[in-house]
Amino acid sequence: MSTDVSHPIHRCGRVALIGRPNVGKSTLLNAFLGAKLSIVTPKPQTTRHRIVGIVTRRDAQVVFIDTPGLHQGGKRALNRQLNRVARQVPDEADVLVHVIDGRWRDEDEDVWKLIAAQAAPCLLAINKVDRITDKKSLLPLAGELTRERHYAGVHFIAARRGDGVSALLHDLVARLPEAPAIHAEEEFTDRSERFLAAELIREQLMLQLAAELPYATAVEIERFEDASDITRIGAVIWVERDGQKAIVIGNGGAQLKKIGSSARHSMERLFGRRIFLELWVRVRESWSDDVAALRQFGYSE
Repeated sequence: MSTDVSHPIHRCGRVALIGRPNVGKSTLLNAFLGAKLSIVTPKPQTTRHRIVGIVTRRDAQVVFIDTPGLHQGGKRALNRQLNRVARQVPDEADVLVHVIDGRWRDEDEDVWKLIAAQAAPCLLAINKVDRITDKKSLLPLAGELTRERHYAGVHFIAARRGDGVSALLHDLVARLPEAPAIHAEEEFTDRSERFLAAELIREQLMLQLAAELPYATAVEIERFEDASDITRIGAVIWVERDGQKAIVIGNGGAQLKKIGSSARHSMERLFGRRIFLELWVRVRESWSDDVAALRQFGYSE
């Protein structure tokens, strides 16, 4: 293709962010976008879906795919579905980014084995370097990890602060195929506002509920109505036992009110309009091991 300035090169392709849980893939996606798309919490397995985020520039369009963390253990149908999604996405990508957090674990090796079977080039992104006290250990770590693993390049990043993100994006763009954009310039995701509303509620469940309880919750949007000055949303929080329902509701409904208030503010920031949010809590026993329930709650992709 000609490099004449009247016909500048334009690149477009898909980039998959893969790694074990809680290494910062969703934080990295949000940093690329310069906006919050994927929910982020300190708890592993926060991401349960395949999330697409789109970065459009004059010279390129990058379609990022955030994935659930590939993890060991977890015998329920939900865990199997999350791993299935994580394993499928690399087949779609033109470039892969393997995100780790400065420590190589058995689950990282499992991710590498998945990567090694792909034809697409893969960059290693060592994240959370701002939390590593001994910065001199980073280069030896990178050397050790790349000695027998054929990464196309290595980047040291702190996605939470944005450090190294621009350089990583520049490297990714250079590796994409020459092609026209496949999404409109104003699009930043292929997900609906209905889906994003459910995710923002689930984010608050992850942030505000202790220990294992958030993993026993799912969110289903029952009503999403746009009016001229407000959007009215009704959502059900599903749990697996009556005792869990009581915890989510809290004393006199205080916990549920707090979850709803925080989720509503997040929606108003993301959607740019007033939100009226109603929440209910219902019990469906062992939903996380029920294929029909997973399909109902949107975990069938």
